[in-house]
Amino acid sequence: MRAVIQRVNEASVTINGAVKSAIDKGVLILLGIEEEDGKDDIEWLSRKISNLRIYNDENGVMNRSLIDEGGDAIVVSQFTLHASTKKGNRPSYIKAAKPNVAIPVYEAFVTHLEKDLNKKVGTGEFGADMKVALINDGPVTIIIDTKNKE
Repeated sequence: MRAVIQRVNEASVTINGAVKSAIDKGVLILLGIEEEDGKDDIEWLSRKISNLRIYNDENGVMNRSLIDEGGDAIVVSQFTLHASTKKGNRPSYIKAAKPNVAIPVYEAFVTHLEKDLNKKVGTGEFGADMKVALINDGPVTIIIDTKNKE
């Protein structure tokens, strides 16, 4: 799994002119899923994002997590995170999981994140043409790949 985590003051997902999800302070997570992704990836990434210390403490040091802050989250499926641009100018998405694999993994990730945060998590709609709006906080943007844990 590959995720782009953006700390936001607000974010929303709109589909066909209707707001599907909206949050204030929290994180917007763009999530790309590969065929090999499974339970271990879901659990590790959810725990990592929930506990990632990306919020300032009273001394202005990033020492507080999404859980500590009581922040919200939106998870948006993003198969383009697995684009390969090695050859030519048209990205290849061959590494991205097909919907029959990706949808259950995406849904399981959202469920696990809700459990870790102890609150409802906003979503987009898998495969829909989504308009994602956000106001970055910082900006703080972090990329995490469960296959390359750096």
